[in-house]
Amino acid sequence: MKIKSLFIAAALSACVFANAQQTILRKQRPNQTLLMTDNRIFAEKQTLTLQDLIPGGKNYFRFVPQSIRQLQWCGDSYMYVRNDSLILANPAKDSENVAFTLAQLNDTLQKYGLPETNGLPAFSVPDKRKSEVLFNSNNYSVLYDLSTHKALAKYALEKDGENWEYDKAAGNYAYTKENNVFILTKNGEIQQVTNESDKGIVSGTAVHQHEFGIEKGLFWSPGGTALAFYRMDETMVTDYPIVNVNERVATLQPLKYPMAGMKSHEVTVGVYNLKDKSTVWLQTGLPKEKYLTNIAWSPDGKFIYIAELNRGQDTCKLVRYSAETGLKDRELFTEINTKYVEPQTPIVFLPNDPAKFIWQSLRDGYNHLYLYNTEGQLITQLTKGQWVVQEFLGFDEKGKNLFYTSTGENNPLEIYAWKSDIKTGKKVRLNTKTGVHQVALNATATYLIDQTSSPTIPRDIDLVSVKDGKAVKSLLSAENPYQDYQIPDIKVGTIKAADGKTDLYYRLVTPPGMIASEKHPVIIYVYGGPHAQMITGGWLNGVGGWDLYMASRGYVMFTLDNRGSANRGFDFESVIHRQLGETEMADQMKGVEYLQSLPFVDTERIGVHGWSYGGFMTTNLMLTHPDVFKVGVAGGPVIDWKRYEIMYGERYMDHPAENPEGYDKSNLLNKAKNLKGRLLLIHGSVDPVVVWQHSLLFLNKCIEEGVQPDYFVYPSHPHNVIGKDRPHLYEKITRYFEEYL
Repeated sequence: MKIKSLFIAAALSACVFANAQQTILRKQRPNQTLLMTDNRIFAEKQTLTLQDLIPGGKNYFRFVPQSIRQLQWCGDSYMYVRNDSLILANPAKDSENVAFTLAQLNDTLQKYGLPETNGLPAFSVPDKRKSEVLFNSNNYSVLYDLSTHKALAKYALEKDGENWEYDKAAGNYAYTKENNVFILTKNGEIQQVTNESDKGIVSGTAVHQHEFGIEKGLFWSPGGTALAFYRMDETMVTDYPIVNVNERVATLQPLKYPMAGMKSHEVTVGVYNLKDKSTVWLQTGLPKEKYLTNIAWSPDGKFIYIAELNRGQDTCKLVRYSAETGLKDRELFTEINTKYVEPQTPIVFLPNDPAKFIWQSLRDGYNHLYLYNTEGQLITQLTKGQWVVQEFLGFDEKGKNLFYTSTGENNPLEIYAWKSDIKTGKKVRLNTKTGVHQVALNATATYLIDQTSSPTIPRDIDLVSVKDGKAVKSLLSAENPYQDYQIPDIKVGTIKAADGKTDLYYRLVTPPGMIASEKHPVIIYVYGGPHAQMITGGWLNGVGGWDLYMASRGYVMFTLDNRGSANRGFDFESVIHRQLGETEMADQMKGVEYLQSLPFVDTERIGVHGWSYGGFMTTNLMLTHPDVFKVGVAGGPVIDWKRYEIMYGERYMDHPAENPEGYDKSNLLNKAKNLKGRLLLIHGSVDPVVVWQHSLLFLNKCIEEGVQPDYFVYPSHPHNVIGKDRPHLYEKITRYFEEYL
C-alpha cells in the first residue's frame, strides 16, 4: 500500500478550443464526444471506455505507456526481447547483437531432449556478473549460457511445487510442496528437508501475513551449502471458514487467520545442511509469539541475522545466531518506539569489509541508512534529511560508494537515484529529469537503466553513466497513449491539514472543456491508510483510469493524501496510531472544504469511493458526515478492527485490551444507524485479507437499525477483483454513481 506525487495542471484536452466557450454533448454512441462552439459542431474526438482504462479490459494494453520487454542487466550488457529474439547490448561499446532467436532456442532445447516452446519465455539473471539466464519452459527450468550457447543445467520441476528459490552459488533449487520444503539439486536429486504431516504446520513460505517486508520463506546461504527456512506452527490459530461455492455441494476451505487480540501463530527458523542432510533450529527462545523478520546470512555463511520484534511491535532487536549450532551468538542493538517499530529490510554487508553492514531505520523520523559493525556499534548515519530512502541498490566494485533511491529532497512526490561516498557522505544525484525514477544498477556499478515518468512523460528509458549521472543513450521515449483521445484536466496542489500547519497534496481531475460556471458532481477517491501514496510525480500524477473515465462523463474527481499515508516520514504516518479513522477523516474533510469553495462543484452531490482501507474510510465518512456525502461505494471495507489480522491491526491499534476506547470509536457497527445517503458495499466472498464477515456484520447491524445500504458480492474473488472481471466491477460502481449522484 504505497506511492508518491506532485500536482501540475495538465491541459491535455483539445487545446485548440481553449479560448472558446465549450459545451460537451454526449451522442447516442457512448464512446464519442461532440465539442460545440457558438452552437456549431467544431470537432469530434473519441473518448475512452472502461475496457480501455481498467486493468483487465479488452483494450487496456493499448493505453499503457510503451516499455521494453524484459529489459535487465546480464553480465556487462543489458538485454531485452525484441519480437522473437533476445538482444544483448554492451553499453561501453554502444553495440548490440542477437543472443538467440526463438528458432535457435528451440534447436537448443531439442538438443538437450526438452520440448519446444511456442514463444520466448520469461528470463531471469541469477547472477548479474555472468552472461547466464534462467528460464522455465514446459515444466523444465533451464540455465543457459549466452556466451557459449549451451544449456548449463536443466531441472524437471514438480508440477505441484511452489515458491521456487534458485541458488546461484551451487545451482540448486529449493521449493515447497504442500506444507513441506524440498531441494532439487543440479544433478536431479530431490532431498526432502521437512516432513510435517500436520497441515497446521507450514514450512518454507512467507510468514506473519507478509508484513515486515516478508515475501518468501526460503533463504540460501552465500555458498549454497545450507538453506534457512521459516517453520510456522498455526495449530493454535483459530480456523476461519472460507466457503468454496463452485463444488456441487459447497465445501469448506478453512483459513488460519489470527485476529487482533487472539492467539497468533508461532514461527521458528530451521537451517538445513545439504552435505549431511541435517537440520538445526535457531534457539529464538521465549516468548514464542514474536515476529522473526528480515533474515540475512553473514558473508561467510556462519551466522544468521534476524530482526526480532515483540508482539507489541514497540521493540526490535537485531540478533545473530550460529547457523551451525542454532545458538544465539549476540544481540547487536535494540530499537524502541512508543508507537511502533517496523523493520522492512534485511541488513546488507559491505562487499570489501564483511565486519560492517548497513541497517535501515526510521529512528530519526525518516527512513535512512546506518553503518554498523558486527559488534553492534553504530559507526555513522549514512543518509540524513527530511526525505525517505526508498530502496538500497548496492555498492560499486571497491565498496567505496553506495547507491539508493529516495523521495525528492524538496518534493516528496518525486523519486531519484543517488550515489553516496561511504566515508565522506558526499553524494551525487544520478537523474537529470524531473519525476519518478525506477533504476537498475549493473553488476560493476558503472551504468544505470533509468526509467522516468512525470506528469507529462509517460515513460522515458535512458542508459545513465554512474560516473557523472548523465544519460549516454536514450533507449525509449514512449508516446502519450492518450494523444488522440479526449482527456480530462489534472491539477495538483496542497491544502493545510486539520492541524492547520501540515501541507497535504491533492489531485483534482476535471471534465475536459469544463465550464467553470456550471455545477458538477464530485467523487472523492480515498485510500487514506499507511504504506500508500495516491498522488505521485509520475505519469499524469498517478491518476487512475476510472478517474479519467468519470471525469470524462462530467464528474469532478478528487484525491487527497491525508496524514497517515506514506512517504512523508514517521510522524506524518504514525499520527493515526490507536485512533484509526480520526485524523484521516479530519484531513479528508479539509479536502471537502476546499471542494466546497470551488464554483464548479455541486456541494449537494458529493460522493466517495475507496477499497480496503479506503473502504473503511468511505464507510466511515458516509456514517460520520451523513449530511455531506450523498453516495458512497466501499469495497472490501474493514468494519471492526478487532476482526482484522494481528500484525497490521495491533501495530496501528495496539492490543484490544490496551486500547478498548480506540477500537470502540473505530468500530463502524456503532455508526450504522447514521446512514442517510446511498451506500453500496462490495466484497469478495473468499477474501483472505478483510474477511467477508466485516461487511456481513455491517449489513446485519443496518437491518437492526432500520437503515438501507446496498450490497454486491463477487463470488470466488479474494480481496481485490482483478483480471477480466475488473471492468465489470467498475461498471457496477459507475452505474451506482450515475443512478444516485
